[in-house]
This record gives sequence, structure tokens and C-alpha cells, in this order.
Amino acid sequence: MSNNTDYVLELENVSKSFPGVQALKDVSLKVRKGTVHALMGENGAGKSTLMKIVVGVYTADPGGTIKIDGEPANYKNIGASIKHGVSMIFQELNPIPYMTVAENIYLNREPHKGLFVDFKQMIADTQALFDSLGIDNIKPTEKVYELTVAKKQMVEIAKAISYNSKLIIMDEPTSAITDKEVDHLFKMVRTLKKEKNVAFIFITHKMDEVFQITDEITVLRDGQYVGTDLASNSSRDKLIAWMVGREITQMFPKEEAEIGDVIMSCRGLTRNGVFKDVSFDLRKGEILGFAGLMGAGRTEVMEAIFGYTKLDAGEVYIHGKKVNITMPRDALKYHMALLTEDRKGTGCFLPLSIRDNMTVASVGDYTKGGFIRKKAMEKVCLEQKEKLAIKTPSMNQLIKNLSGGNQQKVLVARWLMTNPEILIVDEPTRGIDVGAKAEIHRLLSMMAKEGRAIIMISSELPEVMGMSDRIMVMHEGKITGEVSRKDANQTLIMQFATNTYVS
Repeated sequence: MSNNTDYVLELENVSKSFPGVQALKDVSLKVRKGTVHALMGENGAGKSTLMKIVVGVYTADPGGTIKIDGEPANYKNIGASIKHGVSMIFQELNPIPYMTVAENIYLNREPHKGLFVDFKQMIADTQALFDSLGIDNIKPTEKVYELTVAKKQMVEIAKAISYNSKLIIMDEPTSAITDKEVDHLFKMVRTLKKEKNVAFIFITHKMDEVFQITDEITVLRDGQYVGTDLASNSSRDKLIAWMVGREITQMFPKEEAEIGDVIMSCRGLTRNGVFKDVSFDLRKGEILGFAGLMGAGRTEVMEAIFGYTKLDAGEVYIHGKKVNITMPRDALKYHMALLTEDRKGTGCFLPLSIRDNMTVASVGDYTKGGFIRKKAMEKVCLEQKEKLAIKTPSMNQLIKNLSGGNQQKVLVARWLMTNPEILIVDEPTRGIDVGAKAEIHRLLSMMAKEGRAIIMISSELPEVMGMSDRIMVMHEGKITGEVSRKDANQTLIMQFATNTYVS
């Protein structure tokens, strides 16, 4: 029975402990009906853990209270929360890859015709849902494994909306979708909020979006409640100070580095139907940015250079010598490293420990006579843990138990431990809080100063402009422009990214 309270969700003194970690301590939160409430904090602050308690993934420690529509709510699983009108889009997507989009959206609630699933109706329902949400680039009959990360994210968003929930929790919903898709999403949110009184909890690290879409903001730090404020009363600086307990004065600490000789040359790189005739040089001490809209081909070019996929044409030279890289193992021999964009799919080995994830690419460096020098390896792992401020009680902790941002830091540590000459980082700060972003930016800058060559793909224009010495811009698989640091501005880069530049 629905209560007459103004709040769809009320949490009071909620705590959660894991072995060796106090993830949450006496956290309280109230979310008004028909509003968008931002939940912010550094990685490891407890945001996702708190929301997983709300939807029944985790059980809170005894002592706190959870109410939905004024009624006690302690859901034992996600199915129970959905039944009561509460759904969540998780940061790490979990679709079933070999099922179709429609089958994923209506899993366990398929329409039937007699004893059999009515696939025709399910496809029609999915198409109607997509039409209502303005999603026109995904077919209900496509297999999910064929979709980009961005499209998978849109499917998850559509699925959550299809439940007709009164509270939708979105954990980093815009981390992998284009600006156009973000606009679509925000339009949907505003419509549902206004017409159906739906409330949203929006977990994000993107400050601009917070002030675009949210009504109220709550900040957590180190598993504890810091404060709540109206978005209209808040500011970027205030939120950062709440989140990190200090002011971050320089988000893009790009230091001047001596740009040296060309270390890698790529000529005419082509993968049929994906990218064509891509050529560029990379120099020692340089951070070479790659900008472009989602689907421009930036990631695919780097995966081909690193040997994940096969080139149909083109040549790669390292130190002036032509090289033949057909698999990542070849790339490692040439002292290359690649931090992939898909943290969960191609980065983390989720069943393994932090230590194992860190050392998987460099374990040979710590092996002598068939034996692993565990003490030496442990020393380097702990140094990386301190250097990158990875929040974990133990190197034995499974990486799947870390927050998304801390998982990303472990992957950065993995490649630093290979001591690369050439480091390719694909969306290195996606889903990472402002404090961790500044740390990774400082690290990239320091590595460039040491003479390493860095390629950085980023969809955030302030990041790519703030950190790059030069920027290559791609559109539909081709390089459409090259911009120097001093000439870079958002308008020029977007003109190249949309292929609308007129000289």
C-alpha cells in the first residue's frame, strides 16, 4: 500500500561491512518523488554499494532502515525490487551476449502465445519501446555481442524504463554513450519525471551533467554521508571539496616534456569497413590525443596496432624498423602497452585477485629458473598500490570486489609494471572520480616527461585538449584533422569530428 510521504526512498543509518572493509557507515539519504537525485563521491566512497543494498544485491548490516513509499523495504533480490517498482542500471553491464536485444529486455517476462514465447510480439514491443525513447540505431533482432559498449548501455537504459518503475537508479549511465545519446537519455528522464512522477538516482562523476539534469545532490566520502544540497545552490568547487575533502586546483597537470625522435610510425593502416588509410607519427615524450565521436574508429585502430585484430593493409614502424604485430604478445616485445576502453570485457580478470591482475602482463620479469620471485613482485605491487592510491585492504582481494575506478587503477598499474616505451590508453579516466582523474593525468604527464610516448583516446574534449601535445581527429574511420596544442579548441575539434571543417 502506497504511503502519502513525499519521498520514494528513505534510508537511515545504513551500514555495510565486507571482510576487512567498512564500506558504509550510518548513511542516510532521502529521495523525493518525481526528482533526479545525484549521488556523488570518489571511487570507493560507497555509492554503488548503497544502491545495491536498495535493490537487494547486498544485505545491509543490522541497525539501519530502508523505506520505499514510506513502507519498510528489505529486498532479498533484484526481482523483488523490480516487482516493487525499483530498478537499477549497473555500471558494469551484464547482458546475455548471444541473445537478441529483445530477448535481453524481456528476459523472464516474455509475452506468450499459448505455451510458446511470442517472439513476433516481443520484437514489436521492443521496437515500440525504442520508438518511444527515440532509439533509432539498434534493432530488436540484433545479437547483443554485436553491439558497441554504447549501444549495450542504451539497451540497459531501455530495459530499466520498460519496467515502469517509480524509482530508477542509474550507475554511470552516460560513461559510454555519445553526446546525442546523452541528450536522448536526459529527454527521457525529464519526460518520465514530469508525466509519471518517476524518481531517479543518478550516480556520475561528470559535473556538467549533474548541473544539467539533477534537482538535489548527496555526497558520500569514505563510506559516510557528507551532505545534501539543491543542485541550484551548489557549485563544482563545493562538490569537489565535499567529495575529496580538499580542493583540486589543477585537473589537467600537463607538464612540459621534451619531445624527442619519432618512436612509432603508422602508414596507411586499413581494416576493411572499419578504418581506412590511417597514418600518423608518435614521438618520445609526446602525449598524442585521439578525438572523435563514438564509432569514429579510434579504438579499432589501436586494437589493430596492438595485435588484437588484423590489419588488411598498412605498415607499422618502431624505431624506424618495420614490425609485424599479429598478437598482443608481439606488441609487448616491442615495449608497447594498451589500456583498453572496456574495463570489464577486455581488461579485468574478474575471478582473480588484485595482485594477479596487476602482474599478469609482467610475471615473466619476476621469474627466475622457473620460480616466481614473490617478494620482489609483492614489493612492486605495493608500490603501485600506494602510487595510484588503490583502495583495498589486501592485494589478495578479488578485483571484482573493487569499485570501477579502483579496478581502472589496477589496470593502469598492470601496464606500468611492464615499463612500456609506448603506452596507449583508451578512455583512461572513464568512470573515475575527480581525485583519481587528477592522479592519472599527473601520472601520464610524468611518464611523458620520462621520455615515454603516449597515445590517449578520450571522448571528453577538455581532457584531450588539456593533456595532449597534438590531437588527431577521426570521423567514420578516417583521420580528418590534426590540431596542435596551441591551436586546439572545442569548436575546431568538433568540426573535424563531424567532417564539417571548411578551411
